[in-house]
Amino acid sequence: MEYNTSRPRMIIPEYGRNVQRMVDYLLTIENRDERNKQARNLIAIIANLNPQVYETDDDPEHKLWDHLYIMSDFKLDVDSPYPPPAPESLLEKPQPVEYPQTSRRYRHYGNITRKMIDYAVALEEGDEKTALTEALANVMKKNYIVWNKDHVEDDVILNNLKEMSNNKLQVADVSLSEKRDLLQNHGGNKHNHKNKRNNNNRSKRKINKKK
Repeated sequence: MEYNTSRPRMIIPEYGRNVQRMVDYLLTIENRDERNKQARNLIAIIANLNPQVYETDDDPEHKLWDHLYIMSDFKLDVDSPYPPPAPESLLEKPQPVEYPQTSRRYRHYGNITRKMIDYAVALEEGDEKTALTEALANVMKKNYIVWNKDHVEDDVILNNLKEMSNNKLQVADVSLSEKRDLLQNHGGNKHNHKNKRNNNNRSKRKINKKK
C-alpha cells in the first residue's frame, strides 16, 4: 500500500495530486509551443475544478498563473500573460489585520448604544438631545439588568453615560424607569410568542381531528 507520506510533496495541496502531476508533466515537454498550449489547457482545468476562485478574487486568472508557477517550483518556462511571481514573495509576512479597537469596559451596553451616544453628543442642545439622552439612559439600564440579572442604582447608569459621552451629555435631570417597567416589554414579547405558538398548536390539533 502506498501512503501519502511516501509520495512527492504537493506544493499546493488544495488543487489535488492529479493537478500536481500535470504540472510536473509540463516541465518535461521540450517543445515550447506545445508547453505553452498545455499550460493554457491546465489553467482552464484548474479553473473548472475551482470555480470559486472567480468569486473570491479580483483577478482570478492572474492568481491561477501564479499558482501554476508556484506548483512548478518556479521552474516553468512559458509565455504567460502575467510575469511570474518572485520566489521571495512566498516568504513575505502578511499584513497585520486591523481589528476594531473597542474598549472591553461597558461592552454589556453594546456597540449600538455607543454609536447612539456619539450621535446624541453631536446634536445641538435642545428638546431632541434631551429626549434622546433620557432614552439612552433607560436603554442602558435595561441592557444592564438583562445581561447582569441584577439590580442597579440609577446613579451608576447616569455616571456610566457621562463617562461614555466624555461628560458631554447632561444627565442631571434625566429620570429612569423602574426595573419592572423596563422589563415588561422584554418579558411580554416572550409571553406573546409563547401564546401564539400554543394557539398554532391548538389549531393544528383541531384540523387533525376534522380529518
